[in-house]
Amino acid sequence: MIVSTPEELAGMRRVGALVAETLAAMRAEVRPGVTTAELDLVATRLWAQRGARSGPIETYEFPGTTCISVNEEVVHGVPGRRVLREGDLVTLDVTPELDGFFADAAITVPVGRVSAEAERLLAATEACLTAALESAREGSALRIVGATTAQVAAAREMSVYRELLGHGIGRELHEAPQIPNVDWPHLKQPLAPGLVMAVEPMLGLGGTALETREDGWTIATADGSLSAHFEHTMIVNLDRPIVLTA
Repeated sequence: MIVSTPEELAGMRRVGALVAETLAAMRAEVRPGVTTAELDLVATRLWAQRGARSGPIETYEFPGTTCISVNEEVVHGVPGRRVLREGDLVTLDVTPELDGFFADAAITVPVGRVSAEAERLLAATEACLTAALESAREGSALRIVGATTAQVAAAREMSVYRELLGHGIGRELHEAPQIPNVDWPHLKQPLAPGLVMAVEPMLGLGGTALETREDGWTIATADGSLSAHFEHTMIVNLDRPIVLTA
């Protein structure tokens, strides 16, 4: 989506604010002993109050209001009976639709005290997101976003999953363009002002091979290594990006 009117900007700001509110509410409930289904219910109740709907349900008939992934689960985890334990990493990935607009963001949250390696992974993934957002300036080539993510990840000795991409967003959950987390040299098109993008680095401590679980949704590391995922929805601007979900 290209934001071209004040009404569209206002709509995107509203749904972006709901994303931020939802993540804060879910994060406040993260603790040992809580189930991923209980965390998902926080979003379900909040969105019902706000008149919002689940983008994954509306678009893909996903079996949960939000995606919640734990430890080796990188993305698209299905909320359920899994109980969080001390030392886990849990990723909260939320995408509501409100008044015809979609926004998307994710955070990976430590459950209680986690290992030093897990802390290093979290810091590296968040650093990748910050750098990637800053790189997405009007007129810059689209490839710079993935190249920046890959560079920061390599400097911190982290793995990047080539198959998992960011995306355009706005009037639909997934729109053009695709936004890789590695350098795709052929992506030379300049970033247009007003382009809305979900930028989402996903990093890990082990190998880059992935597998899809039996539920048909959850994508996990093949070697069982820890992963983390941070994401924001932003609007391309001449200077600093407009981050809608902060």
